[in-house]
Amino acid sequence: MGNIGLGAKRRTLLLIDTDATARGALRDALEQAGFSVGEAADSREGLRTTRRVRPDAILADLMLETADAGAHLAETLRNEGLAIPLFIISTASQSLSGTTGFHELGISGVFLKPVDAPIVIQALRSRLSAS
Repeated sequence: MGNIGLGAKRRTLLLIDTDATARGALRDALEQAGFSVGEAADSREGLRTTRRVRPDAILADLMLETADAGAHLAETLRNEGLAIPLFIISTASQSLSGTTGFHELGISGVFLKPVDAPIVIQALRSRLSAS
């Protein structure tokens, strides 16, 4: 897999997921694609890391500690004025029912588990090249 490009800014991502195996697999694919990747095991750690590092984008599991932790994270980022693209990763499509407010929360996209790393990488490159 190629890098983002010579001379291009190396983009920093933050993965927030309680599943260390899923985090590790996605982290490996993203690093091979040229991203710098940090990790957090829960939304609290993820929020602290976000405030400190200010990643270019965040990939967070919708259901971290609670069923709505990912949406709460998005709302907190928005309320604090942190305009960081947030992509939600969900275990099942049925967990997305009734979540019509994603766009209003500033969520940039949704990926279903198991994630298809090339699709995630393509979406991130597209979104981050526009910013």
